[in-house]
Amino acid sequence: MWSDDAALDAADRRLDEWETSLAERAARARALSTRLRPITGTATSADGAVEVTVDSNGLLTDLRLDERIRQQPATRTARQITDTTRAAHADLLKRVNDATVETLGAGDPTGQAVIDSYRRRMDPSEDEPDARR
Repeated sequence: MWSDDAALDAADRRLDEWETSLAERAARARALSTRLRPITGTATSADGAVEVTVDSNGLLTDLRLDERIRQQPATRTARQITDTTRAAHADLLKRVNDATVETLGAGDPTGQAVIDSYRRRMDPSEDEPDARR
């Protein structure tokens, strides 16, 4: 199959380089995963009455309501919670973006895919059916 030893050596080198490249990429992906796991996003409403924290998956982990909310309509409080949760998601997205760029470098295709995935989950477009839930 191989016409000479030089071709066989070249093929071996290419396979070794490919294996090394895959191992390096896997190590970088593990490092990013480890770095992203503890990241949270937090936001506070403009008047300070609502504070929301979300985990690295965007799930609500803490909600703090100031006693001032008792003097306002429930619909206003609900809107503040929703808006502040969106702001916490935006904070999370920024932190994920920063950590990804620091870990993998700007323009890394894997990093961009991770950031895009978070963006789709944290900031759904108005066209998507789940955007108004």
